[in-house]
Amino acid sequence: MTVVLAAGPDRAVVVPAAGGRLGSLVAGGRERLVERAQSGAALPAITWGSFLMAPWAGRISDGRLDWEGEPVQLERNLAGQAIHGAVFDVPWQVEAQDGRSVELSCEIDPGRWPFGGLVRQAYRLEPGQLRIEASVRARRPMPAALGWHPWFSRAGEDVAVTVLADERLRLDSNLIPTGERVRVDGPDDLREGPLLGDRRLDDVFVNARAPATVRWSDLELVIEFEPPLASVVVFTPPGSVCIEPQTAWPDAPRLAGAGIDGTGLVELRPGAALAATMTWRW
Repeated sequence: MTVVLAAGPDRAVVVPAAGGRLGSLVAGGRERLVERAQSGAALPAITWGSFLMAPWAGRISDGRLDWEGEPVQLERNLAGQAIHGAVFDVPWQVEAQDGRSVELSCEIDPGRWPFGGLVRQAYRLEPGQLRIEASVRARRPMPAALGWHPWFSRAGEDVAVTVLADERLRLDSNLIPTGERVRVDGPDDLREGPLLGDRRLDDVFVNARAPATVRWSDLELVIEFEPPLASVVVFTPPGSVCIEPQTAWPDAPRLAGAGIDGTGLVELRPGAALAATMTWRW
């Protein structure tokens, strides 16, 4: 089952069975997202549409974290790491819908995240605008983060991307942050909205300021966000670009546990929630 939202000439398709993701966005008369999972990918479910990452965002090294003095081992689903949370490839429940909006929920499988919890997400489409809200609520004390992972199609053309951030994280050979921040420079500097060209980025930009943008030849899409969304991952595989606002850095539990400030990791008590909102305008 899919949920189709329509507002004037714009159309969005939400796929509850596939992680509650946005599977399609037609804006300005054409598709703006990668609509299908990429064949041959090691983890196809993370290669299309726009999905929510929760209750963590990005990678957790070795799938391991320590919480309140106890080790926690997560499923290592990609290259020996736990990546992109626990709800991107499981069915979500539709709680309410009309022609322009839909609300969904998903109980977190304790087999994937031993703390459990409840994740909610809502989409609302208006002419020239899509608003997306999400939250994760704790059942028991736990660390938490969330973020979105959209795959924007380049549609056979070069696109320009803007990310207003002066620093990025240094990554090791496994794309895990070391905790060191470095100034953006050269191909990593997206503050002026350059064309991507042949840049191959997989970078974590920190203390990012809204908005981020992606610009095709016929349309500019503006990504508006506010705290707790303050980090933006940019990934540029051939044919697409991912611009991922997140509330915390990848591997935030380990880095925060090592005393590194600014990771964005939130510690939730039972009944407490972490919430964030992102709006796309075009």
